[in-house]
Amino acid sequence: MQRLLFPRLKALMGSPCLRLLGPRAAPRTQCGCSCGVRRPLRPGQYSTISEVALQSGRGTVSLPSKSAERVVGRWLLVCSGTVAGAVILGGVTSLNHDMTLTEFKFIWYMEYSHRMWGRLVGLAYILPAAYFWRKGWLSRGMKGRVLALCGLVCFQGLLGWYMVKSGLEEKPDSYDIPRVSQYRLAAHLGSALVLYCASLWTSLSLLLPRHKLPETRQLLWLRRCAHGTAGLVFLTALSGAFVAGLDAGLVYNSFPKMGESWIPEDLFTFSPILRNVFENPTMVQFDHRILGIASVTAVTVLYFLSRRIPLPRRTRMAAVTLLALAYTQVGLGISTLLMYVPTPLAATHQSGSLALLSVALWLMNELRRVPK
Repeated sequence: MQRLLFPRLKALMGSPCLRLLGPRAAPRTQCGCSCGVRRPLRPGQYSTISEVALQSGRGTVSLPSKSAERVVGRWLLVCSGTVAGAVILGGVTSLNHDMTLTEFKFIWYMEYSHRMWGRLVGLAYILPAAYFWRKGWLSRGMKGRVLALCGLVCFQGLLGWYMVKSGLEEKPDSYDIPRVSQYRLAAHLGSALVLYCASLWTSLSLLLPRHKLPETRQLLWLRRCAHGTAGLVFLTALSGAFVAGLDAGLVYNSFPKMGESWIPEDLFTFSPILRNVFENPTMVQFDHRILGIASVTAVTVLYFLSRRIPLPRRTRMAAVTLLALAYTQVGLGISTLLMYVPTPLAATHQSGSLALLSVALWLMNELRRVPK
């Protein structure tokens, strides 16, 4: 009997199923049998399918998903920076009047730099997008976003050409100085702002972890207020294109009144009335003032609402930064108006609007809802 039992018991003790009872069963991997027991890896073996794909070079994902998201997020952050540079250069080229020959040479080089920078923006979007797509670092949803961003870059270039073309067309019924259409300028700036906001939002969503905030009624109101404030800041920045296109900053150079009155008499001199909103320099400056005051008021209300809710430190920092930038931007706008729109100060004011919009998007991103 012993001769029959001991050999069988010895064979069972040596099997993978009973080795789990021993103290050295920690480093293990899946074996080929159906018992689901793991055994140590041999040289050249891989524990997961992704490791096999990495070693063989035939896989679709060559980086872990989190690492790939960080790389894509940093790329889009750089792209949004290039768009911001193009907006700043464009502001310098469209805010000049009464130029001397030396100033004309300067503005010519700035315009040339703006065009070259626009081509650089296109390359910064399209070439890395093709590389990331080929490497498989883009999820299905991210592929759609990247395609939309690249398409918007191409559309932005066409709008720039269409805008410049309007300044070269001869206008027989007008004795004014040559200028681009304020409608096309607003469309060009608006599409640039949309491209910038979309790139920055996607980048922040990939790089910043979401906060698990309790879904209270106060948080819901704060989130809605943040969205509305960002929308007001966007509209105020867009109205600045009409101010620049019509030189509306040179009409009334006083604050808080416009001349001797709070509401000037020449607000509705054009017919039909709707033309005044987009073509009357007095109405355009008046609208820009109202939108600026509404924006800084909304930012102030948003800040005090955020003080009533326990928020993470990073979110509070975004709210404080937004408040500080809003009042700085108001100061820049008033100074630009009172000093008869000097080009450096006007360009700084336009850059400030972009910074204010960026922080508004940052705060919105901090308050975004965590998916269930």
